[in-house]
Amino acid sequence: MQTGLVGAYDWSLVMTSFVVAATASYAALSTLGRIRAAQDDTARRWWLAGGASALGVGIWSMHFIGMLAFRLPIPVGYDPWITVASCGLSVAASVYAFRLMASGPSKGARLLRGALAIGIGIAAMHYMGMASMRMYPAIEYHPGWLAASVGVAVLASGASLAIADRLPQLGRRAHLHQAMAAVAMGAAIVGMHYTGMAAARFADGAVCGAALRNGLDPDALATLVVVCTTAVLGTAILVSTLDRVLQERTGRLSASLRDANAQLSHLAQHDTLTGLPNRRLLLSRLQDLIGRALSDGGAFAVIYIDLDGFKGVNDAFGHAVGDILLARVARMLRALSHPDGMTARLGGDEFVVVAPVPSPTGAAEVAEEVLRQLGGALTLDGYDGVRVTASLGVALYPDDGTSADLLLANADAAMYHSKQSGRNLVSLYLPGMSEDAQVQGQLAHELRRALESDALALHYQPQVDGIDGRCVGVEALLRWDHPRLGMVPPMRFVAVAERMGLIVELGQWALEAACRQYADWRAAGVELPTIAVNISPVQFRSGQLVHQVESVMRRFDMPAHALTLEITESMAMQEPDRAIELLERLVQAGARISIDDFGTGYSSLAYLAQLPAHELKIDRRFVGRIDSSTRDAVIVQSVIMLAQQLGMDVVAEGVETRAQADALIRMGCRRLQGFLIARPGPACAGEPAWSAAAEAGAHPG
Repeated sequence: MQTGLVGAYDWSLVMTSFVVAATASYAALSTLGRIRAAQDDTARRWWLAGGASALGVGIWSMHFIGMLAFRLPIPVGYDPWITVASCGLSVAASVYAFRLMASGPSKGARLLRGALAIGIGIAAMHYMGMASMRMYPAIEYHPGWLAASVGVAVLASGASLAIADRLPQLGRRAHLHQAMAAVAMGAAIVGMHYTGMAAARFADGAVCGAALRNGLDPDALATLVVVCTTAVLGTAILVSTLDRVLQERTGRLSASLRDANAQLSHLAQHDTLTGLPNRRLLLSRLQDLIGRALSDGGAFAVIYIDLDGFKGVNDAFGHAVGDILLARVARMLRALSHPDGMTARLGGDEFVVVAPVPSPTGAAEVAEEVLRQLGGALTLDGYDGVRVTASLGVALYPDDGTSADLLLANADAAMYHSKQSGRNLVSLYLPGMSEDAQVQGQLAHELRRALESDALALHYQPQVDGIDGRCVGVEALLRWDHPRLGMVPPMRFVAVAERMGLIVELGQWALEAACRQYADWRAAGVELPTIAVNISPVQFRSGQLVHQVESVMRRFDMPAHALTLEITESMAMQEPDRAIELLERLVQAGARISIDDFGTGYSSLAYLAQLPAHELKIDRRFVGRIDSSTRDAVIVQSVIMLAQQLGMDVVAEGVETRAQADALIRMGCRRLQGFLIARPGPACAGEPAWSAAAEAGAHPG
């Protein structure tokens, strides 16, 4: 029969001790995840210190809550120094265990060492805490129960460590398993404590020395435990949770950034309308195919496709219908694509199909099949007026070229041969076809060099008031004096620039050169109302025009409306809503807008009234027949009246005779431009010699 002092338990405090132990374990396991995820040693050390403190203080708090739950029939106290030392021992054991777990999976010997470290640490802290009571006579322990308490601590700690090791691989179930591990570790701590308490024997008549002198009474201990537990565990859980939330958010942001980068990369290499690879990706894939063919001796065909009459579809039915047709062609070509080949859109109505073939005959058969299939794709239900065909050119690797650029150029040359031969045909590349392609390529190369070396020039043609002879502006016209070919016609090198992707760079050069010349004239005392620069359709749609205009006007200190941008009527009418928005932005930047070649396109007067334009230019074709064709004279008169009603200036270009000038002035058009006034010429060092030319073209009144 057991003799000695018999204690009783407050079961509410017993449950509280278990909750504290499990909470401490949960906080510790949360910080373990943060330790493993830390990117640098400093962060890892801070998390290790926080996690070990949370676990150590939690174990210590649980022990003394369990001691408060145990009621002896004598006054009880606790030695403060031994109490603090027991807390330090608990934290030290936790530090060792955390270092062990944070360094990698705890398997085999590592798991055993970790279980022993935590289990023995818990047991040592417990029995040191019991010693802080300073009982006289000393507490006796039943050897069997004592060994059992240590065994329980070690086994339960090993189980909790094994679960904790699996947390990073459990994904969405990690929180559930973390809670399970915390419960297991809490059970280890509680099981050890109450097993150890069962091993304790308090002698009859025993007194608690700590209660007699300088000891912590139960109320003071309870206050200390509550403060330490709340501060350490609360801080550890809060910080760990916030860090996890931030890491999850960072992970989501990183994933979004990766997706955005992937999307941008896709957009940079694919056509936005059809989703097909663009020229950049096509050239890259062709290089890969060439490398593969070099190793296995294979051959492939490059089929260049251009739609005949596609511009007429856009003009007659609008760009929305044209886009539908292009998308339909793209779907058909993609369906025909060989697994080892590819289909790309170069821009506009130009496509390229690459397919492996055994011979030129095989290449012709593939191209003929593409042409046959296109016959069904190039019509649209509900649009009976859509009549489009296709011209195809074929170049074969390695017979017709051993580089991506040369293959494309030769396939392009063969395609042009199909167009010149009547369209809706397939042409295989022959050496003679490459001459024009080579000339075009050489011209593009030399044009790029001319741009880089500033070998281009602007000539200026004045616009004058036909009544008083005042110069009301000049138009800057691009000229290229080729060292071998002489003066290259603008239509020729502008077309090359558009086909070779140089037109935006060329347009920017002309814009900057014209504004620089305007600034030079102002500095020389020459007063000029405005200088006009032509804008190409590609430049207009490039998305860079507004920035270029703002930059160049600011750099050369151009006053408002000193720069006139001439856009063609067809450019303004393509995607009119977008054109209106873009023109409004250009006007806000300080530019003046002129609608060039008016009367030659398919204008909508409703949209014309909305355009933020300052000027209409009558096309030279009407001006040239104004004194010989009543119909042309009526058209010119109508344009002048329309411009006046809309509050716009009107300029007649291509004025070559006195009769044309007189007729225009009688109709109310005073602004004249043409050979009668002056031919385009280079800028002069001093004041431009326009006065005499202007007077020559002026009406005597």
